[in-house]
Amino acid sequence: MKHLLALAFWFFAASVAASEQDATDSFVLSETCPPSFALENDGTCGFVSLYMFYDTPPQHGGLRAQLAPPQHAYTPAQIDLGRYLFFDPALSGTGTLSCASCHAPEQGFADGRAKAVGKAKLARGAPSLWNIGLNTRFMWDGRAQTLEEQALMPIYNPDEMANSPEGLQAALDAAPAYAPMFQKAFGRRPDPAGVATALAAFQSTLISLNSRYDRYAHGDASALTVQEVRGYNAFRGFVARCSQCHIPPLFTDNELSVVGSPPDAEGNYDLGAGTGNNDPFLQGAFKVPTLRNITLSAPYFHAGQFQTLTEVTEFYNETRGHALDSGVDREIHWHVHMTQGPKLSKQNVQDIVAFLATLEDETMRPITPAAVPSGLPVVDGPAHIQN
Repeated sequence: MKHLLALAFWFFAASVAASEQDATDSFVLSETCPPSFALENDGTCGFVSLYMFYDTPPQHGGLRAQLAPPQHAYTPAQIDLGRYLFFDPALSGTGTLSCASCHAPEQGFADGRAKAVGKAKLARGAPSLWNIGLNTRFMWDGRAQTLEEQALMPIYNPDEMANSPEGLQAALDAAPAYAPMFQKAFGRRPDPAGVATALAAFQSTLISLNSRYDRYAHGDASALTVQEVRGYNAFRGFVARCSQCHIPPLFTDNELSVVGSPPDAEGNYDLGAGTGNNDPFLQGAFKVPTLRNITLSAPYFHAGQFQTLTEVTEFYNETRGHALDSGVDREIHWHVHMTQGPKLSKQNVQDIVAFLATLEDETMRPITPAAVPSGLPVVDGPAHIQN
């Protein structure tokens, strides 16, 4: 009997070891850089874009404005590790939510909701992540200065992914396949700091700069229709002034701006970056979002106040502050209309909306992994979450 028990235990241990070995061997990190990046001599992936070679000053707003590379460069292994982590629900305290729960690739790396839903319903929507690595400010209220700083915020937020440093470490330790992956990417065992860096590495490669607008900017005059060119001219014109904040080629200036946003569906006014301070220029201020792939990420504004781009354009075509009640005091950005009533014609509005559709480009959307190292189901969208 003792021999039978010993033999049974040996088979059990061997099967566990074999399954752990299979799990460890089944995830091999890429040794090549993703599209729009080239392998540099130091082993990191360097950003490559025609916009980097133009000599127009950054933030100039012209067709061929110079574009600076991402803040940091990462190795192919770090980027690919971040891809697996992005879709792995093990990062959440419940084991059911991944980063892609709110930033779904098929929904413009947003989630199609007015307000995001994590462990609880949040006060703000999930912003798109396209070109996020080229940004200099992060989160709707701009409270994070780097992607690495931002990466762990939703993971540890009790209303979002609801994990903790201890819980995240335990989840990493419970997934043996992560050990060799972190070793290859960072030369150490899995830890939360590595998670933050890997997620930042992956997100920095979410590049969308191959739209029809970009072809037009690079010299292909046939890339836009007559109406879309009219829309571009209205977009950058003195009346609409859209490009004063949504500066090409990123179509954001990364600044915090007070535009006089209307209340959310429950009638609440969000103070944004002004929460907890008395700065009048931050009361109701939010980071200017990119317009890249804007057609894929409705609804719009920080709490989904608008369903269509036509509604958004018409909002800006009205008198500044018209959506605020008399008890709300805001120092609205000077670029927003001061005049009484609309100045853009209906045709202008239609043309601007048509132009915005030319910013759509997902040619470099990354591949969602078929499996993740934790062994949990891959989570790549919000469909499983109930409002």
